[in-house]
Amino acid sequence: QVQLVESGGGLVQAGGSLRLSCVASGSGFSINAMGWYRQAPGKQRELVARITSGTSTNYADSVKGRFTISMDNAKNTVYLQMNSLKPEDTAVYYCNAVIRLRTIITDYWGQGTQVTVSS
Repeated sequence: QVQLVESGGGLVQAGGSLRLSCVASGSGFSINAMGWYRQAPGKQRELVARITSGTSTNYADSVKGRFTISMDNAKNTVYLQMNSLKPEDTAVYYCNAVIRLRTIITDYWGQGTQVTVSS
């Protein structure tokens, strides 16, 4: 079994920065991709940023130039550096990992971490 544990959320003023981390733990697995999604109240969950194990990245248009996703393959950890935060970035942020365990590929999700940006 694989678990994802997130950290780094919190309350920040507009224009500030936060860094989210997510570590995948378990045994016998490999990571195809990791990413961050977010869900604001009353809205659908949306992709924020994604990175493959080959370091290819993609971002939501709303965060391009402000957020940076990176991955430490040795630590099975993905980071999301969020700069120039806006009130509209307020949401619960969920870590996602596409994991290969033996021959099966499965999506795993973290428990979510709250990010609140005050104006």
